[in-house]
Amino acid sequence: MTARTDGSRGPQAPTRHYEYATSGPAIYLESFATIRREADLSLVPPSAERLAVRMVHGSGQVDLVPDLVVHPDLVPAARAALDAGAPVLCDARMVAMGVTASRLPAENEVLCRLTDPAVPELAARWGTTRSAAAVSLWPDRLEGAVVAIGNAPTALFHLLEMLVDGAPRPAAIVGCPVGFIGAAESKQALVDLREQHGIDVPFVTVRGRRGGSAIASSAVNALAQEAE
Repeated sequence: MTARTDGSRGPQAPTRHYEYATSGPAIYLESFATIRREADLSLVPPSAERLAVRMVHGSGQVDLVPDLVVHPDLVPAARAALDAGAPVLCDARMVAMGVTASRLPAENEVLCRLTDPAVPELAARWGTTRSAAAVSLWPDRLEGAVVAIGNAPTALFHLLEMLVDGAPRPAAIVGCPVGFIGAAESKQALVDLREQHGIDVPFVTVRGRRGGSAIASSAVNALAQEAE
């Protein structure tokens, strides 16, 4: 059924049948207030409280907080990089589209190279996913960048393998791929990167299968600006 019109003034509001909040700003404020009432934010470093709130907001799940793993230097490292104009490198267009441009402090470039013409051939030659192959096109922008992976576990594994092989190091990694195959394992590999390979890159991740583009982009939006 289409919206009612009167033929001259365009679409008309439907008859109100339900009671619900309709003020965007009010919904926004009450959402964050609800998260702060219900989530145990003592489980994350104080500097990461706003980060956790936004990631919960992106997931709709207050029980996400116990599964967050936040490097103690993540927030200052990522914010300093973005303030200095660092790009945001994303594994998926959905992550890139979720980054709020107005929150970025230096008109930072948000890049996803998944549609690069070289990607299909690389993926076929290496026997991997296109998401992983696209990550191999990052090195020229990787040093000091903020990485946001919210879709493909193979992309996170590929990035970690590049770092172990000596690729330039990003300033921070938002590593939150979602799924049933490889997601939990790739995120654990990120947590273990320093201990197993001596590579200390600030990061945030979510243990287990949960993750996704909305959570990853919400994290970037929190890191981009102090204001909630």
